[in-house]
Amino acid sequence: MPTTPPHPKFSAMEAPSTSSIEPKTPRIQPPLNLHTPHNPSPSRTIYSDRFIPSRSSSNFALFNITNNPSSSSSDDSTSAYNSLLKAALFGPEFGGTFSPLSPEKSYLYGKFGGRSSNNSVLQSTPTNCNIFKYKTETRKSLHSLTPFGFDYQLPGVSHSPVNTRRKVPRSPYKVLDAPALQDDFYLNLVDWSSNNVLAVGLSHCVYLWHASSSKVVKLCDLGIDDTVCSVGWAQRGTHLAVGTGNGNLQLWDATRCKRVRTMEGHRLRVGALAWSSSMLSSGSRDKSILQHDIRAQDNYVSKLSGHKSEVCGLKWSYDNRELASGGNDNRLFVWNQHSTQPVLKYCEHTAAVKAIAWSPHLHGLLASGGGTADRCIHFWNTTTNSHLNCMDTGSQVCNLAWSKNVNELVSTHGYSQNQIIVWRYPTMSKLATLTGHSYRVLYLAISPDGQTIVTGAGDETLRFWNVFPSAKSQVNHSVL
Repeated sequence: MPTTPPHPKFSAMEAPSTSSIEPKTPRIQPPLNLHTPHNPSPSRTIYSDRFIPSRSSSNFALFNITNNPSSSSSDDSTSAYNSLLKAALFGPEFGGTFSPLSPEKSYLYGKFGGRSSNNSVLQSTPTNCNIFKYKTETRKSLHSLTPFGFDYQLPGVSHSPVNTRRKVPRSPYKVLDAPALQDDFYLNLVDWSSNNVLAVGLSHCVYLWHASSSKVVKLCDLGIDDTVCSVGWAQRGTHLAVGTGNGNLQLWDATRCKRVRTMEGHRLRVGALAWSSSMLSSGSRDKSILQHDIRAQDNYVSKLSGHKSEVCGLKWSYDNRELASGGNDNRLFVWNQHSTQPVLKYCEHTAAVKAIAWSPHLHGLLASGGGTADRCIHFWNTTTNSHLNCMDTGSQVCNLAWSKNVNELVSTHGYSQNQIIVWRYPTMSKLATLTGHSYRVLYLAISPDGQTIVTGAGDETLRFWNVFPSAKSQVNHSVL
């Protein structure tokens, strides 16, 4: 009797003997497929890795649970969910009892879903509306990107957006050595130009640090008989004014590293400078403020008198119509373009007023900070001649600067905490408190893009901080 040839599956093994095993045709098990029907024997127990309960055979009475799928609460929740889902998918007319969408949203639903039949709404929208155009009215917070929006008000559901606090880095991203940077409250030795060049006065020299290339250039050397007391960039960023300890005012062309002219008039050191177009204001220890027109041949065109002690703070408003000055006599004065006497006088400070800053967001809003015995930041409305607010910072206020991108300001401090504080106006809530300097933070300048500040102190370091957002990011985020 011939033997059955072995199955190819067992070709690598010895074929079984026909006397003990009947020949069988091997069963080929199909691979697992979700679409392949499987009919097991009814008497065979099937074990699986998934458990799908059957509520019809559940004993709810054992746990004191009433199985009433047709209860009113279940119907309410189910109908509410179905209405929300229909309205989100097919438009408000399918949502049942819920409030209709706004015309703008109805237009978008009809535009994308193709189901809107509200012709009046579509006619009220612009016919040339470009749905792909980046528009201000379509920029919303992330919370508004829910499928149901803010128009649906459900009991027990809160739709208030989360007010997330903007994170400010607590450490400087760059630290530069500044040997011989003086620890003198009444000097102003750091300024950042519109061309992204930082000017720093060190002893009797002025150095330029190019932020784009980190290149350092020595602009001038006044000699051992004189010292640098103030630096100030012109608005175009090509010319730098240097106030000296001898009372002179030098004008330098930074691109050619060449002195243009020297203007006299002060008897003592010039510690404060402020530019207004072609007009340059200088404040001195001799208590006077001189107005210099760099186009004229005269050393100065007018002299402002009013302070009883050294002038240590000067700032022109953004519209170049008002000049604010602070002095060691604890006074804050406001001058107009043609006055030789102050038009506004504020006497609330109890210490020297060096920190002065005009708001770029609100016309006539002026902030001023007092020294060690004062420690306060005051806010004034020079348009209405009113005192708006006062904030006790707890330490000497050395500098103030507003952000041009957001309604915030930064202050630097001396005795006794040597900190930097970022404030949100008008609530004056603290966004960040930055530390790192071991001496009073006497110097402050802000970058041309309004995002970075540089601070200087008697510890002979310059520290760069990212404290403000960019202007583009503020357009995209309505909630900070």
